[in-house]
Amino acid sequence: MKPWYERLFENYAAKYDGECFVQGTSGECDFIEREIRHDRTARILDVGCGTGRHAIELAVRGYSVVGVDLSGSQLKRAGEKAAGKNLAVDFRRLDARDLPFSSEFDLIIMLCEGAFPLMETDEMNYRILENARNALKPGGKLIFTTLSGLFPLFHSVKDFLDAQSAEGSAVSAEITFDLMTFRNHSKTVFEDDSGNKQELECNERCYVPCEITWLLGTLGFRKVDIFGAKLGAFSRNDRLTTEDFEMLVIAEKGGPAPEERT
Repeated sequence: MKPWYERLFENYAAKYDGECFVQGTSGECDFIEREIRHDRTARILDVGCGTGRHAIELAVRGYSVVGVDLSGSQLKRAGEKAAGKNLAVDFRRLDARDLPFSSEFDLIIMLCEGAFPLMETDEMNYRILENARNALKPGGKLIFTTLSGLFPLFHSVKDFLDAQSAEGSAVSAEITFDLMTFRNHSKTVFEDDSGNKQELECNERCYVPCEITWLLGTLGFRKVDIFGAKLGAFSRNDRLTTEDFEMLVIAEKGGPAPEERT
């Protein structure tokens, strides 16, 4: 049987675009632009691009973007949305655990749990970070969000998700948090794009800051900054606290910084 994250996105693209947690695209792209100093020569890779919301918005702003995702359904909708704006965005169906790129990109983004940290094992999640490292040019930057393991130590994940849900959106139930593995287990109930009710047993890994710092350090990232991730309002001014459901990670690959390249 396919893993839950593949089954979730087999026929859940139009409905996905209506979810509350994907409504912060413009503000998040503002932050991304600031991080690369509005350098429109930068080549960007969007890993787990889904329906292309960040890739398309960045292309609208004049950037060259490649978007990769495991879901053909999500990529089909991404291509349709880009075509509707007369944009040439390079969307490819690829597995983040097996990317073919080598030192090709100035920036990689993985937002809204795009690929990482949805995998079944820590080794798979590590492989995604490793592939991101390989795809970056020396001095390139990786920006991603991931579930914060600090939040469920102090709060009910169920209460948080219930407060975020709206009518017609996916609903998570029977949520448990495993202290030994730092994984959220839940049953997600949603209606797919054909109007069929679906139920999935989901399993997501939460990370604490020191884990992320260590993982990226072993992969040769020379600088790792971690902040709270606010929907549509990413900022280096948001110190990570136990109130943050997600954390925002910004890391630089070892090598000459972009401004030092010749």
